[in-house]
Amino acid sequence: MVQPQTLLLMLFGDFVLDRNVSVFSGSVIDVCGQLGLSEHAARSTLTRMAGRDLLTRRRAGRRVYFGLTERSTAILRDGRTRIWETGAVNDRWDGTWTLLSFSLPESWQRQRHDLRSQLAWAGFGPIQGGLWIAPGEVGAQQIVRDLGLEAHARVFHARADALTDVGVMVRDAYDLEALALRYAEFLARWDGPPPLDDPLAARLSLIAEWLHAIRRDPRLPVEHLPADWPAVRAQKVFRELEKASLAPARTIADGLLEVIP
Repeated sequence: MVQPQTLLLMLFGDFVLDRNVSVFSGSVIDVCGQLGLSEHAARSTLTRMAGRDLLTRRRAGRRVYFGLTERSTAILRDGRTRIWETGAVNDRWDGTWTLLSFSLPESWQRQRHDLRSQLAWAGFGPIQGGLWIAPGEVGAQQIVRDLGLEAHARVFHARADALTDVGVMVRDAYDLEALALRYAEFLARWDGPPPLDDPLAARLSLIAEWLHAIRRDPRLPVEHLPADWPAVRAQKVFRELEKASLAPARTIADGLLEVIP
């Protein structure tokens, strides 16, 4: 189930990002009605997002308008890169890996948890002990620096030797079943009759659910994944539906959204 905040972020990302405008709250609520969200849920979500520095809030007369903050702009641009530029299928891998080795004191449970969480988010998987890998060149040094762990970690870039079975290493380091399940769930919902009749609601839900599917995908090299890897089909379905939905969704949004500079 896609959260209301995610749907609203998709709305602002699709129709507000890089336009330097703010949107009348009433028109956002009208769009939320298309998505099946009540007025109360829409207003509560807008208020929470403003409180979390995801939206700006300002008055113009008796009306309230919402716009994007620096934080939400960065989040949406990152999502745009992941969706439309990076993609879910790594079919141009150059054979390199980023390796991060770390050793933390036993008492540093919180630091260890934070580091592992950040590494998993960046596409790393553990291969043994304190050694994690990710395909391609990943900014691991920045992760370590942000956590203040420079003295306890080392970063390398390398290629696997001929004696290393990369397919086995990938299966050991990553939960392929869980990754595949996300794409299978996406296909079950979208590879067939459209689940939503309204083009705008369908588009925002489509993009939100696709971002959920790919957000924590490490983009493993496709040649070392099962032959029927569902991300390949899922990405094709997403791109076809996204392209087809753009014009009709934009027509509806232009009719509903009231914006000011």
